[in-house]
Amino acid sequence: MRVFRNYSELAACVGQEVVVTGWTEITQQRIDQFAQATGDHQWIHVDAARAATGPFGGTVAHGFLTLSLLASFFEQAFAIEGARMGINYGLNRVRFPAPVPVGSRLRARLSLIAMEPLQPDGVQMTWEVVVEREGGDKPVCVAESLVRSYGAAP
Repeated sequence: MRVFRNYSELAACVGQEVVVTGWTEITQQRIDQFAQATGDHQWIHVDAARAATGPFGGTVAHGFLTLSLLASFFEQAFAIEGARMGINYGLNRVRFPAPVPVGSRLRARLSLIAMEPLQPDGVQMTWEVVVEREGGDKPVCVAESLVRSYGAAP
C-alpha cells in the first residue's frame, strides 16, 4: 500500500501510474455469491456444465463483479493520512475487453489522471483503472473512476 502524507503529495502523481495492486482470485463461490446478491443467474456465470460447452469453455465472472472489485483494489492500493472519508463518486467510462474465466487472478493498475479541490477540505480524483488477468493478453476491465476524499491536509 502506498501512503500519501497529504493531498499535495498525491497531486504530484497526476499523469502517472501510482500503484499496481496485489492479485485477487475469482472463484466459482465468489461468482455464485455475486449472482445471489444481484439476481443475475445467467448460465455462463453459474452453470458449469452448460458453460463448458459455451463460448468461453467454462464459467466466467460477471462484468459487474469485476467492476465491483474496484472498491477492494482502491482499499489495498493507497491511503491518504488524515483523510476521514473517501467515496466512490461514479464512473465516466467502463469497458470489459476480455472475459474473466473462473479461477483467474486479477489485479489493477491505477493511474491518476486528474485531481481537483473540493471545498471546504476535499479533492476529487479521476483514476484510470486497468484490471488485468494473470496470463491474459488484454485487460478484463478498463474504467475511469471518480473518487472523492475529505479531510486530509492540503
